[in-house]
Amino acid sequence: MSGSGRALLFDIDGTLADTDALHLEAFNQVFAPHGHVFDRARASKELMGFSNISISERFLPGHPPERQAAIMAQKEEAFRKLASGQIKPVAGLVKLLAMADSAGVPMVAVTNAPRPNAEMMLAGLKIMHRFKAVIIGDELAHGKPHPLPYLEGLRAAGAAAGHSLAFEDSRSGVQAASAAGIATVGMRTSLGHEDLIAAGAVATAASFDDPELLSLVTLKMDW
Repeated sequence: MSGSGRALLFDIDGTLADTDALHLEAFNQVFAPHGHVFDRARASKELMGFSNISISERFLPGHPPERQAAIMAQKEEAFRKLASGQIKPVAGLVKLLAMADSAGVPMVAVTNAPRPNAEMMLAGLKIMHRFKAVIIGDELAHGKPHPLPYLEGLRAAGAAAGHSLAFEDSRSGVQAASAAGIATVGMRTSLGHEDLIAAGAVATAASFDDPELLSLVTLKMDW
């Protein structure tokens, strides 16, 4: 079935691994001196899933672009220090990736995280070799919630939206994948079922070994 236009596309943070708490701690370390402190509910609405450019434009408008970029770099360095050695895959992930590899279904990571973060996480999870491409929102004209990162992911995989599945944990990510025409599973690492469905997810799951998720993947991928 290789070459049939199928693909699995994955967000990274909060989807492959539950890292939202670490990001929240890093944001608060760096943004508190600038007058912004976030709890988990606020972070899920205003930070998680958004690109660094859009975050800095929203919360650091009084700084020139180069200073905004430097502050965001501090936040990402803080996150990498916090995350070092602490990254664990969401249950069932490794088995699902192995199944996709065995079936010849390409996989792509699609994220608004900076490339050093994305590569650190994939390497830490020991799954970098599984992915055909890593698409970075800030390296494109538009990041999530715009569909462009997912459209680029489909292009990299040689896949069709109607034959593919995406996995996301944030509102902006679900919106991006859905707008690209990809059926999207919302992972309930930070948001609940209702929020993810409202954003456009076709189903939700707490882990990758959820029986309903596996049934949906099997049906969509025809393996």
